[in-house]
Amino acid sequence: MIGEYTIGAIVAPLVALGLSVLLRTGLLGQGRFWLTVAITMAFQIPVDGALTRLSDPIVSYRPGATCGIRFPWDIPIEDFGFGFALVVCTLSIWVRLRRRSPTDTADTKREVTTAGAHR
Repeated sequence: MIGEYTIGAIVAPLVALGLSVLLRTGLLGQGRFWLTVAITMAFQIPVDGALTRLSDPIVSYRPGATCGIRFPWDIPIEDFGFGFALVVCTLSIWVRLRRRSPTDTADTKREVTTAGAHR
């Protein structure tokens, strides 16, 4: 029997990828997207590891809710599926909304200065 957290961790990334394709973001073919995923995971590992370590957990899971595989530092493998889904959904919606912005046109690009102001 597969736990509900495991099922969600399998379904969530698939739904997120489907959303990205449906919104035609083109994210999945961009190197900077995969770099963003790598950076996110690099921060997720130490934080999630501290939260879920078996020796002194801050967050614990009901037995049977997960598949039981923990890697690295006692992180339930399902957490990576949810983290990936979060990044994909957030960036897909961001890209789609930015394309629909009335101030942006296909012929113009806004330049962001170091102070964060748009030109």
